[in-house]
Amino acid sequence: MSKARLSASSDHDHVFLGENHQRNERRTWFVIALTATMMVAEIAAGTYYGSMALVADGWHMSTHAAAMLIAALAYLFARRNARNRRFTFGTGKLGDLAGFASAIVLALIALLIGWESLVRLMNPVAISFPQAISVAVFGLVVNLVSAWLLRDDHSHHQHGHDHHQQHDGRDHAHSAVGHGRDNNLRAAYLHVLADALTSILAIVALAAGSLYGWLWLDPLMGVVGALVIARWSAGLIRDAGSVLLDYIPAGEDLPGQIRAAIERDGDRITDLHVWQLGPGHHGAIVSLVTKSPQSPSLYRDKLRHLHELSHVTVEVERLAA
Repeated sequence: MSKARLSASSDHDHVFLGENHQRNERRTWFVIALTATMMVAEIAAGTYYGSMALVADGWHMSTHAAAMLIAALAYLFARRNARNRRFTFGTGKLGDLAGFASAIVLALIALLIGWESLVRLMNPVAISFPQAISVAVFGLVVNLVSAWLLRDDHSHHQHGHDHHQQHDGRDHAHSAVGHGRDNNLRAAYLHVLADALTSILAIVALAAGSLYGWLWLDPLMGVVGALVIARWSAGLIRDAGSVLLDYIPAGEDLPGQIRAAIERDGDRITDLHVWQLGPGHHGAIVSLVTKSPQSPSLYRDKLRHLHELSHVTVEVERLAA
């Protein structure tokens, strides 16, 4: 029996951050500043003018600012520790951990808004409509600007280049890929999108209340917003949690593509592990048996077209007679 490995060695790094990591970090800090400023204005105005929708928008904006702080700190920590060898496969998945935490915060926000809105629905109060509407409109503008800053322009576009390193008779392949879904950025984006949604609902409720005297519509819109935000939270928890648990979604066929590329001419994969290392980066461990073992570089070349593969380990064994 002979073995050949395409694996990691001691003198290369494992940097699996998204291509736009630093850009996203800068934009997140800027949006935090915008959100914190608007948060103070909305809470003060909503309290003074008696709008539950406006107060709810301001208070959940404060928790969004805290959640986006998680995202910004995650970007900072991941970047500074990208070459820390204590992180075996780099810090690329730290954004997914932060995104999962932010999703939990988003769920708590939805619960808080829903509860407070139900309380106000049972006990309506007078509202100063013109002032409350003006503040809500300004809040919406800030939220839309923040959402534009945090948009992910290239989440579905990938490109990259490969480079090959050889150490101590072993081959190591890296593919420096570009883009992939950044759940940390997505979490921050959903937080400002939730802000925008509650601002829109507040404007609609306040306008209708001003025209028709429907005070009940203001807290009702708060309930509607809470339900929508809860749904967004559930989706983010599912997606970020899947990455943390190394789950390959049904829509991704990377394992199938690896098998299709390797299992030819009598070569058969006996064990295959594929997982996400960071936005746009995946790792794979491939164990195969064959009657005629080839060098690891040959199997690496068979996978070179799969640009999302950034770290590959191949073990080759001769098929027993």
